[in-house]
Amino acid sequence: MARLLSTKEVSKFLNVNEKMIYTLVSEKGLPATKITGKWLFPLHLVEQWVEANTINFPKHDAGTLPYKGLLVIAGSNDLLLDRAIALFNTMHSEHLAVFGNLGSMGGLRALRRDLCHLAASHLLQEDESEYNFAYASEELGNLPAVVNFCRREQGIIVRKGNPKKISGVADLGRPGLRIVNRPLGTGTRLLLDRELNKAGVKGEKIEGYTHEVQRHLDVGLEVLSGRVDAGPGIRPVAALLDLEFIPLRWERFDLMAAKERFFDEGVQRFLGLLHEPKFHQVVKDGLDGYDLSLSGKMVFPHNVPQKTTEKKPA
Repeated sequence: MARLLSTKEVSKFLNVNEKMIYTLVSEKGLPATKITGKWLFPLHLVEQWVEANTINFPKHDAGTLPYKGLLVIAGSNDLLLDRAIALFNTMHSEHLAVFGNLGSMGGLRALRRDLCHLAASHLLQEDESEYNFAYASEELGNLPAVVNFCRREQGIIVRKGNPKKISGVADLGRPGLRIVNRPLGTGTRLLLDRELNKAGVKGEKIEGYTHEVQRHLDVGLEVLSGRVDAGPGIRPVAALLDLEFIPLRWERFDLMAAKERFFDEGVQRFLGLLHEPKFHQVVKDGLDGYDLSLSGKMVFPHNVPQKTTEKKPA
């Protein structure tokens, strides 16, 4: 049987006075039972409660995820990034790059927890003049090293010939029109929600707004199949599937690394790939909607990033 502590024992264990224990039970959910008529506290549950309520974790040192030939990239999904990873694995057979499709915010959180070497992100800041810096500063506590992967064109993917005559975000609110969406935490969803708000369209009123898919390509395939009329995505997917595309804006898609990991061998090899002619040839061979003019270059905020006032995507 699990060890049960008395009120006096648990107060000593938590280093608080006995009166505070009753407050913790009623207001903070401290695990307790009153089967015997007096409060008893299962020790293992108290320990779990303490762990669950810990908010100030110690910082990991750079050795928590040492580089041993496995490069972990996490964050936002992108066709060119998929091909760059495949190219890296072909060119560097003694290394292996893998990708976790977590969305832009998920990538930053993975970077904070030292679960990846590089985070891929395209989070548009509130003033719409910059990408990623303010979100990275909030999530990580300080700015990581930021290297541009590419610029790409975001917009709305619609059926061939645009039979529903969709000309912009405001049209997505028309009755009888169905969309597919990207998950919360992705930069594409953040952009769509911001544009809908500008147009005075409530997302929850749009048919299909809660129908979420994980990849840009999945958005295109839903449109191509005819199951939906439109969805937020990037021009390269529309071009690949021979669909129509309504542009919204060019965006900066960045790779971020913790500064203590920036010179890890795998990180440097992957960033070096962005300068290789073979990488640039991938775009020249038929991936419309990308601009590599900043690719492989360090980028810096024009001003010290301010915290965003809007609610961050989940």
